[in-house]
Amino acid sequence: MTLRPLQYSFVAALLLVVLLISSPAHAFRCGSKIVTEDMHEAQVRAVCGDPATIRHIGYALRDVQIPHRRTLSPGVTIEHYPGYGHYTQEVVLIEYVYNFGPRKLMRRLIFEGGILVSIETIGYGY
Repeated sequence: MTLRPLQYSFVAALLLVVLLISSPAHAFRCGSKIVTEDMHEAQVRAVCGDPATIRHIGYALRDVQIPHRRTLSPGVTIEHYPGYGHYTQEVVLIEYVYNFGPRKLMRRLIFEGGILVSIETIGYGY
């Protein structure tokens, strides 16, 4: 079976749509380990070592809901968020910058309450 030019353009357009829809991977590699969002600050430092700079950005208020869990039988648990148990918590915002040298990109990591929430690329290192 051979593809005609019209079929090539359709396949190319379909591939482009799939690539645009896919979510970007928010992760980077430190040596042979992968750092991803939702990692704890201590885990990132264990993998990557000490950052080039650490900066205390400030504080933020985040909504927290306490789930109500009920176990129906072994292995079956129901979890829902009732109206009570909703509160606001103040968390510390900290920025780490990792500089991997002039041939690699620097990474800016934002932690909220010790949990990695954002990974950004900020250009080549020095």
